[in-house]
Amino acid sequence: MVLKLYNTLTRKKEVFKPLKKGSVGLYGCGPTVYWYQHIGNLRRAVFEDILYRALIYNRYKVKHIMNVTDVGHLTNDSDDGEDKVENAAKKEGKTAKQITKHYFNAFQEDLKKINFTQPDKWTWASEHIKDQIELIKDLEKKGFTYKTSDGIYFDSSKLKDYGRLARLNIEGLQAGKRIGLGEKKNKTDFALWKFSGNEKRLQEWDSPWETGFPGWHVECSAMSMKYLGKQFDIHTGGVDNMNPHHVNEIAQSENSFGKKPWVKYWLHNNHLNLKEGKMSKSSGKIIRLKDLEEKGYSPLVFRYFLLTSHYRKRTDFTFSLMDGAKVSYQRLKNIISEIKEDKGKSKTSTLSKQFKDSSTKGNKKYLKEFVEAINDDLNTPNALQVLWKLVRDEAATGKIKTIKKMDEVLGLDLLNKEKLDIPEKVSKLIKEREKARKDKDWAKSDELRDKINKEGYVVDDTKEGTKVNLK
Repeated sequence: MVLKLYNTLTRKKEVFKPLKKGSVGLYGCGPTVYWYQHIGNLRRAVFEDILYRALIYNRYKVKHIMNVTDVGHLTNDSDDGEDKVENAAKKEGKTAKQITKHYFNAFQEDLKKINFTQPDKWTWASEHIKDQIELIKDLEKKGFTYKTSDGIYFDSSKLKDYGRLARLNIEGLQAGKRIGLGEKKNKTDFALWKFSGNEKRLQEWDSPWETGFPGWHVECSAMSMKYLGKQFDIHTGGVDNMNPHHVNEIAQSENSFGKKPWVKYWLHNNHLNLKEGKMSKSSGKIIRLKDLEEKGYSPLVFRYFLLTSHYRKRTDFTFSLMDGAKVSYQRLKNIISEIKEDKGKSKTSTLSKQFKDSSTKGNKKYLKEFVEAINDDLNTPNALQVLWKLVRDEAATGKIKTIKKMDEVLGLDLLNKEKLDIPEKVSKLIKEREKARKDKDWAKSDELRDKINKEGYVVDDTKEGTKVNLK
């Protein structure tokens, strides 16, 4: 089985070949922890989790690093405005550390609920200031920096291939530099170190230049290379991270250590949009996982909803779509709960052994189709279709073992039994029907059964009592 991934750098789907056979260095852009993360941010987390699980499933040894931005991310990507963490701390009357720890812990609670696999290490920007200063000093030695009254900047005009990841039209950008340039030499130049000046800051550090704080882009370069090496395999992020964040990471990293390409594969997930457009913390137009839970949607229903769309596809969020995902997920879990346990115990533990040793229709045919879908650039919609075909195939055997293997990638807790969430309206109809049966009013009982069916549920009368399932 060959794993193929869409590389943003080449705009092609490529066969994945790590720098070191059998091992993968994976770095993901994590949260800026100044407020709660919204469900658009969680789409990025689910995408990266599926990627990680797919790599493990393909028997790679993965070293996974994610950053936490707790300093340097300004309200304006052009190096203007307030530091987002500083701004939040002042508004809430707290220290920067109190702000970042609170919102990171809230994020962690959400990640746990959606079955996100924790990385090997969370790297905090404020804990790696020395590494960032060393990187800037190296760029300074090589002539890529210049000083202004407010900081140390990277001179992007010295690079012929600046912006190649985002395929920027540099000449077009330069032609439009009428405003907002300040002391920058070029519009695409970016801050490596910002000076505190007369501003009273909660977070600042001494440096070879002046007291201040690192620019937003430096942290990811310094921390990824510290833990994964001067070259590594995969860097992920949302499409909004591509420019300027990832473009600037490449510029400073490749010209500090002279390694090209710095990262072999770049993967980006697309937006999860509301009707009003892109979710944005600054505009206040966001939905949190907590909001979904309060409306009766479990976090894994949300995960299921995300998996029905490819990670590179721009996806609209509506509650009607969530209703559909809820019904589908509950129906899937219900069907699986009715599957009899496979007889005998399987000693197989790896995907290759499953293919080699299994003679069952479920373990061989459907697992192969499932892996083909996942290995085709993490095509979770197709993978879910394979899962549905398996559970509906009455002739298939080895279902439980196969579902368990599939869920190692999907992360939907498919074999965990849980109580069916029955709406209050349906519950009342069920109670009325039970009373009608007790009164031997069979006509009314049948009438109520039809009403229950119209609501999308079926009732079965068994020796153990009435059982309710989704249609």
